[in-house]
Amino acid sequence: MHAILEELNEEQRQPVLDTEGAVLVTAGAGSGKTRLLTHRIAYLVTEKQVAPYHILAITFTNKAAGEMRERLEYMLPEAAEGMLISTFHSMCVRILRRFIDRIGYNKNFSIYGEDEKERIVKNIIKAKEYEEDDLAKKAVWAISDAKNDGLSPDEYKKQNDFRDSIEEICVIYAGYEQELKRNNALDYDDLLLVTLRLLRSDADAREYCQNKFRYIHVDEFQDTNMIQYQLVRILAAKYGNIFAVGDEDQSIYGWRGADFRNIFNFTKDFPDCRVYKLQRNYRSTQNILAAANMLIKHNSSRLDKTLWTDNDEGNAIEFLRAGSETEEASAVVNSIVGLVRSGQYKHSDIAVLMRLNALSRSFEERMLQYGIPHKIFGGFKFFERKEIKDLLAYLKVLSNPADNEALCRIINFPKRGIGDGTVTQLRNYAAVSGLCLADIIVGIERNPDLPTAVIKKLTPFSRLLRALFEEKEQLCVTEFVIYLINALQLNLLYGNDTEEDRNRRMHIEELVASIKQFEESNEGCSLEDYLQMVSLYSDTEEMDGSDYVTLATVHSAKGLEYKVVYIVGMEEGIFPIIRMDASEDEEEERRLFYVAITRARERLFVTHAASRFLYGQRKAQFPSRFLKEAGLMPTYGGESARYGGQGQTYGTVGATNTRKYTQAPRPATPPLRQAAQSGPTKQTGDFSGFVAGAAVIHPKFGKGTILNVSDEHNSKFVQVQFEKVGKINLALEYAPLRLADKE
Repeated sequence: MHAILEELNEEQRQPVLDTEGAVLVTAGAGSGKTRLLTHRIAYLVTEKQVAPYHILAITFTNKAAGEMRERLEYMLPEAAEGMLISTFHSMCVRILRRFIDRIGYNKNFSIYGEDEKERIVKNIIKAKEYEEDDLAKKAVWAISDAKNDGLSPDEYKKQNDFRDSIEEICVIYAGYEQELKRNNALDYDDLLLVTLRLLRSDADAREYCQNKFRYIHVDEFQDTNMIQYQLVRILAAKYGNIFAVGDEDQSIYGWRGADFRNIFNFTKDFPDCRVYKLQRNYRSTQNILAAANMLIKHNSSRLDKTLWTDNDEGNAIEFLRAGSETEEASAVVNSIVGLVRSGQYKHSDIAVLMRLNALSRSFEERMLQYGIPHKIFGGFKFFERKEIKDLLAYLKVLSNPADNEALCRIINFPKRGIGDGTVTQLRNYAAVSGLCLADIIVGIERNPDLPTAVIKKLTPFSRLLRALFEEKEQLCVTEFVIYLINALQLNLLYGNDTEEDRNRRMHIEELVASIKQFEESNEGCSLEDYLQMVSLYSDTEEMDGSDYVTLATVHSAKGLEYKVVYIVGMEEGIFPIIRMDASEDEEEERRLFYVAITRARERLFVTHAASRFLYGQRKAQFPSRFLKEAGLMPTYGGESARYGGQGQTYGTVGATNTRKYTQAPRPATPPLRQAAQSGPTKQTGDFSGFVAGAAVIHPKFGKGTILNVSDEHNSKFVQVQFEKVGKINLALEYAPLRLADKE
């Protein structure tokens, strides 16, 4: 047997050997689908002598594509470089950079994110004098919805004439499209849609791509939308060799256009398709899988499969019914402290998953108080920081001078006295002359049609842009960015000795390091290549392996796994979410809980609160219906039946599919119900110096001043006014806080 096949189980081996034509693999969570994909590609190259140039592998995140690429580079050191392993969007950018000039764009087009989209939409609303408060939000959503279905403004209007404000929305959509074209820009949805239009309309582009990508592999197929599915069909139309791997039980992106039914459509559109199932799970314990299997069987729209494993039965799943979100957060954080202090787990082994990002506040607050290192995902991204976005806007203008939105961001940064009135005059002149703003400004001194005051005000900026355009052609990307930072005098602009300015300087240094690393990893790359990478960046790629607890929405944790998982906020109206109003929505919510459960390898904790303060009011909460469906709802009795009573530890469904509501084996660390009572071991020491007015230092928040000291819940709390983050309450016995005068 070939060495590649020896590393696979029998379930995985069969689809690897089936190399020609259409193949669909429905792969359960933790069943080794990445191994399947990489080994199949390696088998094609080594055994079937397929040229790497003819292999395409598509997935949904840069992180997943990077991991697949790393594995193939290890397996095929010389061949891996020739194949394309990328996300859908990255693949489309490659195709468009090569052929987009055939359909009226410049190849150096900009890629607009949500900020640029929203800004253009708001400008159109202002120009049209529409007054509805939430019209911008509606329009932004509708534009993306239309593009996911491949609909023009007129087509979208016909299909949605029952919607409120549809007339205005479609006028905004049409104006938005015109503005994108003027700016030589595409938004994120356009990358897919314009590529599809290109391949349908241009025979040369279509023939080139079909001949190049003769063996196509698609990961996470359940997450494809209509446009992505049509792209795949066109690319595979000539040779028919398409290998799709997905799991309809993990389709959780219906809200952004993903259609899990593409898995079922695949078998119809490729009539000779062979279907294989991967049901052996390598990740989780039997108890965790039993709960996942019991839950997902309540969905009707699925291919029947049952996950199984040779792993141990494992610890029983632990459950806590807390009195409030504060008690819930305290129990979870105390439990985490116990797990880490036991020596069994590191912080990075642990994730706290939630349906809504709004639930994160109480958990973050407790972790800050107890000094637990953590990161929140689905939150603030590095490339979304103001100082970084300002620099990137300069780079976008220098890469694509037609990008008017980027230019408007930088025209008065750093401040140079250019106000909205000047920008309006420029925009009006651009509309009349047909020139982009950058061209007007670069040639401002030779332009007699503008008022003298405008010319005088813009001349220094014009000279700066001319110098930057000139240096861009002479320097490598890293050297040019350093030149740009110096030209803008950002070290002076952010030169104050405040925590905020120090952080901004640090972020700018991180950006330079990021560009340098990108250049080192991509020999001969251009500024446009780097900007493309940034445009396709996602926040989960910031998960860098450091030792911190992950706080994330379940959507952000898709594709990841942890030794220990806490699923919190399991309440009706939260999980499943309250806006859910159809059986199809309920099935997607159930799939989302299934994804959360199957992120856990060894330990799983589930919590809900009897009451919760959310969206400005406190309400009584009721346990999620999914808890009972997954066998995770213990029978309460006596004192513990009351809301606010102690949580219970209990076993769940075992490998033999029989209920075992038995007491779990005594763990090395306290169960959640004990953690809720006891809390972590307090620090000892002399706290007498921590009084109102004392200067203190926190390793994360920097310098601050104590505003007041109080005793709550048998603990001493201090309220600190930090220079960087404002007021924060900290438990003095737990927080890593020290007096500044003892430095």
